[in-house]
Amino acid sequence: MLTGDKRPRGRHMGRKGTPSVRIGIDARLAAYREGGITQYTRQLVAALIRQAPDQEWIALQSRRDRRPLCAAPSVRGAALWTPPHHRWEQWTLPLELLPHRLDLIHSPDFIPPLRRPCPAVITVHDLAFLRFPEILTEESRRFYGQIGRAVAGAEGIIAVSEGTRRDLHHLLGVPPERVAVVYHGCDPRFRPPADPGAVAAFCRRRGLPDSFLLWVGTLEPRKNLPVLLEAMALLKGRLPEDRGTLVLAGAPGWREEGLAERVRSLGLADRVRCLGPVAADDLVLLYQAAWVFVFPSRYEGFGLPPVEAMACGTPVVASTAPALPEVLGDAVLYCSPDDPGAFAGAVQRLHEDPALYRDRVGAGLAQAARYRWDEAARQTLAVYRRAVAA
Repeated sequence: MLTGDKRPRGRHMGRKGTPSVRIGIDARLAAYREGGITQYTRQLVAALIRQAPDQEWIALQSRRDRRPLCAAPSVRGAALWTPPHHRWEQWTLPLELLPHRLDLIHSPDFIPPLRRPCPAVITVHDLAFLRFPEILTEESRRFYGQIGRAVAGAEGIIAVSEGTRRDLHHLLGVPPERVAVVYHGCDPRFRPPADPGAVAAFCRRRGLPDSFLLWVGTLEPRKNLPVLLEAMALLKGRLPEDRGTLVLAGAPGWREEGLAERVRSLGLADRVRCLGPVAADDLVLLYQAAWVFVFPSRYEGFGLPPVEAMACGTPVVASTAPALPEVLGDAVLYCSPDDPGAFAGAVQRLHEDPALYRDRVGAGLAQAARYRWDEAARQTLAVYRRAVAA
């Protein structure tokens, strides 16, 4: 439990009669987008409750979201009218927060209320919007353009990797000592298959080969899918048809037009399957069915999909983009994000060398086991304590 708050805002008691603070978690994005930030929020809240079951938690959700963020006695839902990323958000959200008498608000979606009745902790997942401003829409440019004020005023800043902490320093001038690095966890449901028959049945149901190459993420330019498609073109004829099939799983993002045309122009229409967004249970089965996971990103703040793949016993071929070597360690085969030939060669090596394949499976399982949500929650609670006491 968080105790010792010197501010009188909440003036309430914990379950065991000790003073506690009322923490709001901004989860409004969950009603609009089931992407990485939403999953981060859900997993972190569940782990925070396990770590601090007597703490009072307020799930700040959109009125259009009928699902509880987390079903636990210590979590109270608060339905808000203000949509995330709305142009009037900075005016209406602070007003909606006043009745809840929060002692702290955590904004996992980068930008907190800039005028607020309590301290704020923010999570910065990456600064791709500063490194690649050309990928932004007008709406996203307006929202993420607030990042300078957000980090300057936040009482606590969480970065999901050392790479993101360095970016905060180099791109926004944030002193490194103001930033706590808290790695993601990996959901324990991502694990090697206990029932291979269930995996095979899933593949039949989705019309997929028994084994395939897999990529998971949001379809956007920094994910570097053109290089992956060029690598697939180089692999034609070098791999059996099933192992040479690429499955892409993920929702469309911003400014990733022309992917289907690129597939056709490379002669890959029969070798590339685009599944779109995938349900959580199906995602586990996809990782388990894939024989290799390929991740050619140009930039990542953490890179959770390759960690999830490793946890399922699937070897990974990844780029050397920022944060990936930090997070994935020595468990994967690395390639330059500009070299489709290197990606094709690494995949072919795993196909031709069973000993290398087994070695990467074992190394990946060990590396993925390092990332636990309970540890992420423990470190996040420490950030909350410092922010409340500031």
